[in-house]
Amino acid sequence: MTKGAAKQDEKIRARNIRLILKAATDVFSRKGYDGTRIAEIAEGAGLPKANIYYYFSSKEEIYSAIIARLIAGWDDALANIRADREPAEAFRAYIRAKLDYTRRHPVESRLFASEIIQGARFLKTKDRSHMQQATDRHVAVVEQWIAEGRMAPVDPRHLFIMLWSATQFYGDFEPLACDALGRAKLKGSDYDAATETITRTLLSGILISGQPPETPSA
Repeated sequence: MTKGAAKQDEKIRARNIRLILKAATDVFSRKGYDGTRIAEIAEGAGLPKANIYYYFSSKEEIYSAIIARLIAGWDDALANIRADREPAEAFRAYIRAKLDYTRRHPVESRLFASEIIQGARFLKTKDRSHMQQATDRHVAVVEQWIAEGRMAPVDPRHLFIMLWSATQFYGDFEPLACDALGRAKLKGSDYDAATETITRTLLSGILISGQPPETPSA
């Protein structure tokens, strides 16, 4: 196979996997894991059923791939919590990135919430371990900021639970958020307002007295 042909083959592979995961997320979110059939995923992706098995060996592997992709998106948001940044800047960037991901991937978010509610049957041990390790690393950053006097003493783990809950709510419980805001559907401006409200509320609680909260960039 020539280099050009290999490149084209890789593009087709990436496109098909993207189509499969998108279709699977939709079907899983509506019918649950047990109620979903590979044939339905194939129909939603616009691909022959055989193509699904070419890329994934089983329904469980597709489901796990969706969960892994969601966790990777959360990792990207958490990467903003770094010891070399000021706490206000880091938390503002994290909250913005996390809400933006929730806005762009609400179905995946709800699918993950459903998976947890049902006992995390298909959340792999390595994924749970990864999330625990990621939490430990970022807890250590917050503990360092507190030790350096750069933010007020708080329980870092409960802080992250609170932030995760607040940012997930808009995706996981969108109908309730819409009712509270008097909307039929959440808009981008609602997510902007949520980012600002959550950030200002958080910073007012963690900044050392006398520190000005960071103003949002233009």
